[in-house]
Amino acid sequence: MIGVEIDFVVSDSIKALETYEKIFDIQRVEVSNYERGLNEVIFTMYGTRFHMLDENPEYQLVGPHPGNPQPMWINVLVPDIERTYETAISLGGTEIQGVTKMDALGISNALFSCPFGYVWMLHQVHRVVTPKERHAMLESMLKQTRRERRRLRRENAKKARPGYEEYFAEDDDE
Repeated sequence: MIGVEIDFVVSDSIKALETYEKIFDIQRVEVSNYERGLNEVIFTMYGTRFHMLDENPEYQLVGPHPGNPQPMWINVLVPDIERTYETAISLGGTEIQGVTKMDALGISNALFSCPFGYVWMLHQVHRVVTPKERHAMLESMLKQTRRERRRLRRENAKKARPGYEEYFAEDDDE
């Protein structure tokens, strides 16, 4: 057997499973029923296997805590981002970024932190954008950003020292 599994630690894997089942389409694979600190849950979501373990410092299993940011998040493509996001928030999730539609990229996304301390990014694809199209859009956005930065530098230079704007004259051609 081969594959990839995402393993993570939560304060209570049984409670977390019950919460995640209300947010996402999850299939249970294995759920233990021991005392808290010894439980583990294996489930699949959209073809990906997840393995949650109860927090148990005795075994060096420590989950996220306030003020202890996690350097990873779980990105889930969902069929209805509005419904999924509203459900997550209603079950105690904390909004990081509300549902944001990016028409040019053909997607909507949102971020929330679940009651168990993990960050979840939701995506809904409204239309497929090829990598070539996406790169062209991003290049265009970067050019606009650079032009805007140059414009702001020139404005600030004029305010700070009249006559200093000549220093930026070569930027005008770009």
